[in-house]
This record gives sequence, C-alpha cells and structure tokens, in this order.
Amino acid sequence: MISRTSRITGFLALQSGTVGLLAMVVLVGMGERMAERFLPIYLLALGAGALAIGLLQALDNLLSALYSFPGGYLADRIGTKRSLLFFNLVAMAGFALVIAIPSWQAVLAGALLFISWSAISLPATMSLMYRVLPQNKRTMGVTMHSLVRRIPMALGPVIGGVFIAVWGERDGVRLAFGAALALAAVGLLLQQRLLADDRPGSKSDACELSPEKNPLKLLRLMNPALKGLLVTDILIRFCEQIPYAFVVVWCLKTIAAPVSAVQFGVLTTIEMATAVLVYIPVAYLADRTHKKPFVLITFIFFTFFPLVLLYSRSFEWLVAAFILRGLKEFGEPTRKSLIMDLSPESCRAGMFGLYYLLRDVVVSAAALGGAFLWQISPQTNFITAFVFGIIGTVGFAVWGRDVSPPLIPPEAHQEG
Repeated sequence: MISRTSRITGFLALQSGTVGLLAMVVLVGMGERMAERFLPIYLLALGAGALAIGLLQALDNLLSALYSFPGGYLADRIGTKRSLLFFNLVAMAGFALVIAIPSWQAVLAGALLFISWSAISLPATMSLMYRVLPQNKRTMGVTMHSLVRRIPMALGPVIGGVFIAVWGERDGVRLAFGAALALAAVGLLLQQRLLADDRPGSKSDACELSPEKNPLKLLRLMNPALKGLLVTDILIRFCEQIPYAFVVVWCLKTIAAPVSAVQFGVLTTIEMATAVLVYIPVAYLADRTHKKPFVLITFIFFTFFPLVLLYSRSFEWLVAAFILRGLKEFGEPTRKSLIMDLSPESCRAGMFGLYYLLRDVVVSAAALGGAFLWQISPQTNFITAFVFGIIGTVGFAVWGRDVSPPLIPPEAHQEG
C-alpha cells in the first residue's frame, strides 16, 4: 500500500512543499471565486454601467501585469514563503474594503488589492515547482497546480450563485466576499505552517547574481523563442479578454433564454471539470514529448470559444460552449512550463514575472476595448475576438519554437 501510494504521489509530482502550496491555493481560491466571478453583476446592481465592467477587466489585466514582475522579484529576493505571506495580506485587505463600502467605486479600489493575489503569487509558485521537482516532472507539477486551482474555480461560482439566489445580487456578493476573507485567513495560516522556509541564503537558493530590479535589463536575457511565444500569446489573450467580462452578462442578461446565477455556476463547473479531465494525461505526454503541439491545440480552443458562444442562446447550447471553454485549458500548464524552460535558470521567477508583465500590460487594452465593442453589439465583440485568435494561432504554428524533451530515467518509466 505504501509503495503504491508513493508511486501515485511520485507520478503526480506531490511532495511536502508542493502539497502545502496546493492546500493554500484551494482555500484562497475558493473564497476568491465565490465572489469575483459575479463582480460584473454586482457592479450593475450598484449602478455601474458597461464601461465600469470593462474597466474592471482592464484593471484585472493591467494589475496582473504590473504585479507579476514584483512578484517574481520578491520570490527571488526573499523566498516563496515570505513573499506569499505578503501577497495574501494584500488580497485580504481588498476583500475587507469591498465588504465595508458597498459602492462600485469601492469595488474598483478593492480590486487594486485582491486582484493581485493570483498574479503576484504565480511567479513564486512556478519557481517553487521548478526548484523542488526533477526536470521530467515539472510539467506535471505545474499541471497539478492548475488542476487544483480549478477546484475552487468550479465550486466557488456555484456557492456564490447560491448566495445571490438567497440574499440577492448586492448582499449575496458582499457575503461571498466575507467568506473569501475568512478562507484567505485560514489559507494564510496553513501556508505558513506547511511551506518550508526558503529565504535565499546561498547561490543555490537564489539567483547567481542579485535578483534584477530593472525589467529592461532582464528583457535583454529573454531569448528569441520566448519572445515569439510572448507575441502569439498576446494575440490569443486578446481573443480571450475582449469578451471575457461580458460572458456572464451574455448568459444572464442578453440571450433570448437567459440562465440563472445558479445555472451559470453549473456552467462554470462544467468548464472546470472538462479542464480537469484533460490536465493529467496532457502533462504526462508533454513531459516526455515536445510541448509545441499541446500549446497549439490550446490556442485553437481559445480561438473558437467566442464564435461558438455567439450561437449559444440557451442553457443546452451554453453547456457545449463551456465544454469548449474548458478544453482551452488543454495545454495551459504546458505553456507555463515552456515559459520556464525557455527562461534563464538563474532567475526563472523574475523572467516569468517579466513575461506576464509584458503580456498583460498590452492585453489590458483588450478588456476596455471589449466594452466599446460590446456597446456596438455583442456580435461585434465576439467576432473581433475570433479574428485575433486566428492570427495568434497561425503565428504560433508558423514561428513557435519548442524545447527538446528530457531524458527519462529508468525509474520514471517504472513509476509510470
């Protein structure tokens, strides 16, 4: 039994450090997703308009970009454990602000803080995975992080939808933020208890040189293959972000047969369940073969979602659209792993943060532009997104680069 358990945990790249991290991701993510998913509806209930919704999504992308590089720098500088402590406290302050002040201006101000958690913690998370796992298990480790993140992404909106159904759009969302604050506090305590202290104390723990504070200097270390991935990824994110904030509005307010908040939560659960089903087999193959095909397939799924959504005007058709939306996660962990593979070994967290800084600064314009396109018509919004997806997918198919698969030690074959 012990041997079998060890083989399963080894196959799934589960170690003490990664288990502590994954437990934190579930708790903090559960609270976050209960409330954040319904923010566009909450903004409308508070008297905001379409531009405020677009501004919220633009802030999400812009702040994710601006926080990514400092997140990577802090992880390289002070270690994963201490940086995550700081990141969680910032997010909790944002939740508290939204609870205390029921106005759409307070939501946008709170978003400056709670949006930060996922973005600012991601470089530290990826750095930890690459530090504690062997080369032939890194994509699996990144995949387990992505998979576990989908648990709260699947269940959180369902619970949040129940809150809205019971207490209404205003009080229900505020109560969901209260639950988010409580769960984040529990997650903070657990992460500090379970994660090993990894503050840099030697060259083996940190960058060979001091972590680079200047992103322009770090940019010089970005190789052409990573730059190519970045450009095509930006185009694909335009495809995703132009309609992103308005998906919930389309489903609950726009179509001929609108769904309820609870039904929308069910659709999100279907999306996440689809992603979970494909994660592990894709990670297993990507760790042993080339990664480009998996990333390319992912880009194709991104591209077709807005087109399919345009023709999905009832719950039954939305189920099919959200299955497709779940399939867009097909190679997302593989893409993150490819970024780390193409980054300098000495400062991977910083380079990962720089990648997201550059990507999301540019993509932040897509969300705000999506609001103007939505005001023209939902059809204009979705078709524009589809066109960006086609350009990005073709670009990566032609110019995207790959890395050689690792050599698999004999014990790994036995383990699998």
